Amino acid sequence: MSMPSKRMPAKGRETDAQLLSERAYEGIRNKLVTLEIAPGAAIDEERLAAELGVGRTPVRAAIKRLAYQKLIVVYPRSGTFASEIDIADLKAICDIRERLEGLAAERAAQVARYEERQELRHLLERLEVVSGTDQLLDLDTAVHRTVYRLAHNTYLLDVLTTSLDLSLRMWHLALERLPHLAEHVGNQREVIQAILDRDPARACGAAEKHIRAFEEEVREMF
Repeated sequence: MSMPSKRMPAKGRETDAQLLSERAYEGIRNKLVTLEIAPGAAIDEERLAAELGVGRTPVRAAIKRLAYQKLIVVYPRSGTFASEIDIADLKAICDIRERLEGLAAERAAQVARYEERQELRHLLERLEVVSGTDQLLDLDTAVHRTVYRLAHNTYLLDVLTTSLDLSLRMWHLALERLPHLAEHVGNQREVIQAILDRDPARACGAAEKHIRAFEEEVREMF
């Protein structure tokens, strides 16, 4: 007697759903971080779904993730809103970032693979030629996210990604008043070079210094 065949999961459909969910998440996150969706503004699920070319389900999944990361607040019976920016949170966020950015850079210097180091070399080259406020901020963000990934610690990656996104909202709030942005972003050279030199202690110190400078820069603007 033959056994009934088991239905295999539709891996293709699952992958498509994951891709759509990630597209919704990254798209909404970018709008929140750059303040395209202003602090305190209502979240319009239908409009976001249309703009991002996804359905309502991926948008709702993204909203849950973003609420967990404190970029969105959900009030039962009232609605969903972009979280407000409270400069009083700056110290707490930077306390976390300073310690953990240093750890990520230290670990990247120890464990990043050859091909991953080539990514850092490319970013180092871009630091020599990039200009313009938006490009500088995008490059600074790219360096941070690359270092997080090269540390090969998913828990560290999650915490640092969340704290970076909250910090970026503060950057964008003060963007037009930041006089030393090019110098600040340029300091990422020290972090990258230390990782490329496989010098964990120097990488850690350079990353911590970079975060302290960020905190001082933003605090001066408020």
